[in-house]
Order: sequence, then C-alpha cells, then structure tokens
Amino acid sequence: MAVPISKVTGPDNPRPPAHYMSMLFEVDMRFGEPGVCLDYFASEIHGDCHTHVDALCHIAYEGKLYNGRPTSMVTSKGPQRMDITTYANGIIGRGVLLDLARFRGVKWLEPGEAVTRDELEACEQAQEVWLGEGDIFVFRTGHHRRRLELGPWNNGYDGEGKAGLHSHAITLLHERKVAAFFPDGDGETVPSNVEGIAYPVHALQIAGMGMICADSLNLEDVSAVASDERRWEFLVVAAPLRFPEGTGSLFNPVAIF
Repeated sequence: MAVPISKVTGPDNPRPPAHYMSMLFEVDMRFGEPGVCLDYFASEIHGDCHTHVDALCHIAYEGKLYNGRPTSMVTSKGPQRMDITTYANGIIGRGVLLDLARFRGVKWLEPGEAVTRDELEACEQAQEVWLGEGDIFVFRTGHHRRRLELGPWNNGYDGEGKAGLHSHAITLLHERKVAAFFPDGDGETVPSNVEGIAYPVHALQIAGMGMICADSLNLEDVSAVASDERRWEFLVVAAPLRFPEGTGSLFNPVAIF
C-alpha cells in the first residue's frame, strides 16, 4: 500500500530523495565472481510523495507532545524519547477500508472536501463492515488516483489543498478505540476546518490520543481487490525501519486478503 518513491521534483515533492549508483558491475572487484552493484539512497521521512509512518514525537500541540511530554525532548540530534523505534516490533492488525470515493461514486474527493463522522458511519453500513477496537483504519479519498490521472498538484496551504477527515470525525475513532490510521493523502483537509489550527487531525490523533498514524498511502490496488472480493477487512502488516532518533520511517504496509 505504498506509493512508488518519486525522485522527480514537483509541487508536492519539493525535496525528492537522492539516489545514485555507488558501484557498477564494471568495477573490478579483484576477488573474482560474483559481480556487484551498489547504490545510495537518502530521503526526508515526511512528505506527500513518501509513504511513511509518524513517530509519537512528530506532532506537538500547545508545546506538548503525547502524554504531556515537553517538546524540549526533541533536540538537534533528534528525539530523545518516543522516536519511531516505538513501533520497531511491527504494526499488525485487522485493517478496515472505508472507501469514501467509491461510496460517493466518484474517482476521488476534490481538494478541501471533508468527510464527516456521519458519512463514515454511512460508509460502514453500505460496506457492511465495522471499525472497532484495535483496528487499523484504512481511509481512501482517491488522492493517489487523482495524482496518477491529473498529475501532481500543490496540496499545501498556498495551493489547491487536499481532501480528508473533518476534525469532528475523530470522535468516532476515539470512541471505538481505533489503533492506527492509514490514509491516502495525509488524512485531513487542507485548508483546515478548525480556525487557527492548521492540522487538527494530526494534533488530535498523535499528540492527543497517541494513535499510530501514517501518511501518503497508495490505496488504489487494495481498493480494487476489496471491491472485487467484496471484502473490506483484511490483515495489515507494516514494519517501520528500526531507526533510533527518527521522527518517522518510510515503510510499505501490506494488505493480506
């Protein structure tokens, strides 16, 4: 459920990864066979073109991290606690896909459109599935399909924006004790629907609730399989890198039907 890592600069990928070959087969290894090629890869963790999972230290609200920890825990050397190794043993559980684009009968939700709690519950009923305690909420707006068909766009505050959850929809996730949130896009609307708070969904989920949150998934493949199978629940297996003092990790979550 990961997007292909893009090395192309664009409006939603201003600082793409650096990737180059550090050794080719033409290099004489001096030790005989086999031949070897090597490469180098460096990337920002967060961004709209990198499927990644956030660490608990990634988001602060009013100067506090999750459980009221001070932001001073994060220094120029990285976070001293609550880094991405919190999830080093993997994220495994029942995934529940709520396919809002399919539910609305559209290819994708338009930038800025918000999905309410009532609409999530109506989608559950239509798909005959229930998002419950400990589940991984897989949330599709069609963000990646829009990019594939129309090309990249500036989905930040100085651009067209993006579709996502309405902030009030978080009450459903809190009451149901949902464990993790795996959306396409980053799961919330831009611009925000809360005055004065740019990213209220991230603030509520990570700083307020300690929820496992990912960003920028490709849900087109899993949506097609779920629709064909008429099954909206499946096993999700995801393994972040064991990256001490990391604020997140690139990863490839896998849906197993």
